[in-house]
Amino acid sequence: MADPKGFLTTPRQDRPRRPVEERVRDWDEVYVPGALLPIVSKQADRCMDCGVPFCHEACPLGNLIPEWNDLVSREDWRAAAERLHATNNFPEFTGRLCPAPCEAGCVLAINQPAVTIKDIECAIADRAWAEGFAAPAPPDRLSDRTVAVIGSGPTGLAAAQQLTRAGHTVAVYERDDRIGGLMRYGIPEFKMEKRHLERRIEQMRAEGTKFRTSTTVGRDVDAAELRARYDAVVIATGATAWRELAVPGRELTGVHQAMEYLPLANRVCAGDLETSPLSAAGRDVVIVGGGDTGADCLGTAVREGAASVTQLDIYERPGTVRDEDTEPWPTYPKLYRLSPAHEEAHALRTAPAAAENSDVRLFAASTLRLTGDAEGRVRAVHLVEVDAERRPVPGTERVLPADLVLLALGFSGPDRSDGLVSGLGLELEPRGTIARDAGFATNVPGVFAAGDAARGQSLIVWAIAEGRAVAAAVDRHLTDGTTRLPAPIGPYDRPMRA
Repeated sequence: MADPKGFLTTPRQDRPRRPVEERVRDWDEVYVPGALLPIVSKQADRCMDCGVPFCHEACPLGNLIPEWNDLVSREDWRAAAERLHATNNFPEFTGRLCPAPCEAGCVLAINQPAVTIKDIECAIADRAWAEGFAAPAPPDRLSDRTVAVIGSGPTGLAAAQQLTRAGHTVAVYERDDRIGGLMRYGIPEFKMEKRHLERRIEQMRAEGTKFRTSTTVGRDVDAAELRARYDAVVIATGATAWRELAVPGRELTGVHQAMEYLPLANRVCAGDLETSPLSAAGRDVVIVGGGDTGADCLGTAVREGAASVTQLDIYERPGTVRDEDTEPWPTYPKLYRLSPAHEEAHALRTAPAAAENSDVRLFAASTLRLTGDAEGRVRAVHLVEVDAERRPVPGTERVLPADLVLLALGFSGPDRSDGLVSGLGLELEPRGTIARDAGFATNVPGVFAAGDAARGQSLIVWAIAEGRAVAAAVDRHLTDGTTRLPAPIGPYDRPMRA
């Protein structure tokens, strides 16, 4: 490490966000452009170069964090980019979208604010593109093997890039009109501008990966025929079967799933639409679900000009410090956090119903029913406070005005309506995900499953790790039983828990 006392002398400094009043008027990323470079080297100096770096264990990719922290502290950006890309295909994605379990596992976090690992990662990735350190890496020679990857989210793209670089001919099939999966149409522009995705896709094209958009395998292309056409198939469709809200009034007009709402806003940003048909402009919005997808809906509704926005979270409001008994270091703790979207909504006072707790979220809130007007449009959400066991607390019922209700309740597994699962005869786990063995292989020879479709809903860093790991399994299957591709995780690995 460049400064052995850096963690003692330098306080943590996060990258600054643009003023709320400025950023809610556009769809650009919330952070001040270029603000990382003046501070990132000193922040990298805070890395302790500890003897046992638990940040490695907390990150499923096994990122070489102390190594590239040291290189950044010395401003050796080329070497830092090489070490970062050695374990992560898309660090500009994780540097913006990952909740950073590595920081929870930072040894410094035992009694101080953790190293700003996520910010440093983002700075390296952006510098790599700016300085030309992310050039395409096509294979030296091609094998005679072909692979179809179904799904172009982070798992599918990581698997495709790894297999292409190993010399196989890879085609990625995507049901939407553009590549990127959830990163394209689920993640709002203010969290990650799509230019980051576009340049990575162009890199992959230059390396030889083929892309087939607007193609639903199982409907537009027969799944069994596709399997017969390729030497191996990787299913990386994600967990797109959304969870429902089973309450009276769900059928009312104006009640929509988050993944019906968010893609339309992204299409407006892409220039496909002038305005979203589900725009929150001038409407009272209630978001059911307290996770990241709900926060994405929140930030989107604020930018669309909602009259009010309230987010319902069925869990109790978490504390601000780690509970060492239930969530000891180095596990990722459930803490009270304010995302940029929550900061914006609170600053603009968009949710008077939640103003008493200085947040637009209502915690420990469960939806009882939705009611509407004579035309069948939703007009109110009836809710009740619940205890830790999710039992209603008598006398806590309340009503929120709502003419747009967004359901952000998570996902249960792959969509089974397109014919992919049935067409291939895939076996499923009881929870609805695709069954696979210790080598990522399904019950169908030559067919592998990875990412949220098999693991269940997870983080982007786990999705990329799954893509890299399944690529190694497929490469081993296509060759003589060996592979030089890294496999950072196994299909049964899970995040660290107490």
